[in-house]
Amino acid sequence: MIIIDNKLISDEIVEEQFVCDLEKCKGGCCEDGDAGAPLEDWEKKEVEKFYSSVLPYLTQDGIEEINKQGLFVYDKTFGWVTPTINGGICVYAKKDHQNIIHCAFEQAYNDGKISWKKPLSCHLFPIKTSISKEDPDLEYINYEPREDLCKAACSLGKKLKIPAYIFLKEALIRKYGEEFYNALEASANHLKSNK
Repeated sequence: MIIIDNKLISDEIVEEQFVCDLEKCKGGCCEDGDAGAPLEDWEKKEVEKFYSSVLPYLTQDGIEEINKQGLFVYDKTFGWVTPTINGGICVYAKKDHQNIIHCAFEQAYNDGKISWKKPLSCHLFPIKTSISKEDPDLEYINYEPREDLCKAACSLGKKLKIPAYIFLKEALIRKYGEEFYNALEASANHLKSNK
């Protein structure tokens, strides 16, 4: 366990190797789950702000579902999440000609149309974060790849020798800042030198 400020970080984040392999997993994390992508409260404003800009990137089914459910929905287990189509694919996702799923927000961001990349929960995956029920100031940061879905990503990470925290550097900095990331990197180097 690594502790930085009020955050408890599982060792797997620095020890396990992981690199998304979209050719193999097809972006399955955008349709395989118990709910849509968890949204932080401030992210709901980003969804509202940029919805009209991502419309051209959405499927007709996605638009119809948003018209029915709203831009985000409340889930008892996960809090605010993106809606899904029949409990499957996220309304903001679209399959390309190779059946690879792409996020409308990320595509619009990459095309320079919006300044928000995508929900942090998606960007950080397979890292999952949660707040302690006993102590709301304490945050848990865990490495939780899906056993089947992420098998290819774990293999590619091992092949390329890239630890999860390095693959997810941009997402971790986006969520916690440079100072946090530098401390995490220093902890990872310290652990490595002690082995």
